[in-house]
Amino acid sequence: MNSGQYVFAQLMSFLPKYEFQKCVDKYSGDYKTQWFTCRIHFWTMCFAQLTFRESLRDIENSLIALSGRLYHCGIPQPVPKSTLSDANETKNWRMYADFAGILATEARILYKTDNDFLLELDNMVYAFDSTTIDLCLNLFPWAKFRQNKGAVKMHTLLDVRGNIPSFIHITDGLCHDVNALDILPIEQGAFYLMDKGYIDYERLYAIHQQQAFFVTRAKDNMAYKRLYSKPVDKSTGLRCDQTITLTGYQAKKDYPELLRRVKYYDAENQRTFEYLTNNFLVTAITITMLYKERWQVELFFKWIKQHLRIKAFYGTSFNSVCVQIWIAVCVYLLIAIVKRKLKMEQTLYTILQTLNLCLFEKTQLNQLFERKSNNFKELDDYNQLKLF
Repeated sequence: MNSGQYVFAQLMSFLPKYEFQKCVDKYSGDYKTQWFTCRIHFWTMCFAQLTFRESLRDIENSLIALSGRLYHCGIPQPVPKSTLSDANETKNWRMYADFAGILATEARILYKTDNDFLLELDNMVYAFDSTTIDLCLNLFPWAKFRQNKGAVKMHTLLDVRGNIPSFIHITDGLCHDVNALDILPIEQGAFYLMDKGYIDYERLYAIHQQQAFFVTRAKDNMAYKRLYSKPVDKSTGLRCDQTITLTGYQAKKDYPELLRRVKYYDAENQRTFEYLTNNFLVTAITITMLYKERWQVELFFKWIKQHLRIKAFYGTSFNSVCVQIWIAVCVYLLIAIVKRKLKMEQTLYTILQTLNLCLFEKTQLNQLFERKSNNFKELDDYNQLKLF
């Protein structure tokens, strides 16, 4: 039997409250706070994400309409839009970023043996890329990007087992993607999948020196010398598997070690790809399959932009934008954790849409997603006439 908790309260119970409070205390988030603590702020913003609220006034009106149920969900009273606006402007976004890191660690453990990852590799595999979130330059003057356009960039390192973000860095739109490699956490023995926009031989060599592996696409004007080749099975689409050395003066200086060049022909799309890696142990076809996994980070960006509120913002300061983005990431991770812990078969999209409609129902969380057949068994009643 359900104890009577609302779905929203059940969902929030999956969050580690002790760890959340440690993040708050680290940045003195509740200093001189009367009633609207960081926990209530976080709960309110999660409500806004889960119910797809469009503005601060929309959030305020929705909370007023649900005022009789808020107390049992951890929000003591409806939150005025001015109070929420001030909190978004002043509460340090870094405590929500740290809490997202804690949730990401928990989610990665749950998805460590994800069966959707088809490659038989013991190494961790990460996809690294960035997405641009457009902003109005008149409202966000700090978000420099183009002459008449503002934007922020969300640099994301995605664990492809389970599509869990393990590292996120937010900058203005002027920050070049390759600069994010300087702060990228490198794990020994892991694979890092990147497109050719991240080719900087000095930074790639830094990854190599930390005993990690990268897989990227080679630039068309790459100057190199082939030292020797391995035989390949051309029926698989492979065209060559070469060991090369860079011949450009600066490139050779930045990356003095040998590299591996794998050429692959995609018959379905009639395209040829050239991959560059510092790993000489796995097979050439594995290199091509690894790079295909990089597309998971693009799907992650598409998902959160379509299904969470990170394109229309509730405030105009950098802190407010970061707070909203990081709490949206926390909501994504929370749904992923709930999905795995309750062993749900539905997709994250289906779970999010269902929660949007049922947040304030008193139903057990796992019962919301039970498939019940609506087909009625035909009764054998021979006293009734049969038309067909």
